[in-house]
Amino acid sequence: MIKLITISSACLVLTLTACSKEQTAELVQSDADNATEQSQTLRIAAAANLSDVLPEIIAAYQADKTPPAQAIDVTYASSGKLYAQITSGAPYDIFLSANQEFPAKLAKEKLDNAKSADEATHEPFTYTQGQLALYSVNKSLKGLNPTTLNALLMSESDSKITIANPELAPYGKSAQAYLQTQKIFDTLTEQSRIIQAENIGQAFQYAHTGNVDYGFVAQSQLTAIKATPEQFYTLAPHTYPPILQDGLVISDTIAATDFSNYLRSPAGQQYFSDAGYLAIE
Repeated sequence: MIKLITISSACLVLTLTACSKEQTAELVQSDADNATEQSQTLRIAAAANLSDVLPEIIAAYQADKTPPAQAIDVTYASSGKLYAQITSGAPYDIFLSANQEFPAKLAKEKLDNAKSADEATHEPFTYTQGQLALYSVNKSLKGLNPTTLNALLMSESDSKITIANPELAPYGKSAQAYLQTQKIFDTLTEQSRIIQAENIGQAFQYAHTGNVDYGFVAQSQLTAIKATPEQFYTLAPHTYPPILQDGLVISDTIAATDFSNYLRSPAGQQYFSDAGYLAIE
């Protein structure tokens, strides 16, 4: 009887030891997985107009994390160019576009190409709304209104006006739509007065350096440089197509989802508001 009890106890010890080893292995693997994700760089493809505000948001996000958040690498370009890079296989974790079209197309393509119905896919999310403004370092825009704006652009036959490429950049598309609504786009084009920039960042540089007389740029760019009131005129939001900016989580990393949530949080939205964007309702 005693011998039987001894054997049972030995079996119990062996069982507990095995369980302990399995639990330890699971904990070690979990720690390894966390360490691996922590060491990976979060890669963000961001529209050029975010180059002023996104670094501040990233710094606040990283400072808010304990332990510190992983490294974040950002590539800025036109939304269309970034979309082309992603569809060609560029390894980004998050796509922050300056419009809604490209994230929607990318999400649909990922869903269509999913190997199974269980494969994780993400939905696009709106993270901010941009504002369009006319900017000049050569001419005073103080006291401008919609009527005098059109008159100003049409009266100077030798002035140059830059907009971002409407095919690639949403700010350029909205700028073109505004000029078309005002029925002056065709005339300006015929007079060869519109200088097309690759993206909104380049459009701002053309105007900021005085290489062109006027530039349709992002209000956020002007907020960033603390432009004076006579240097810019903010267009009324109802006069051009809304510049709703959507993002898309591309990878399945926890960090990508977490950062996208931070962008839409009250803290993240405050940075956008302070930077010259419109609030997202």
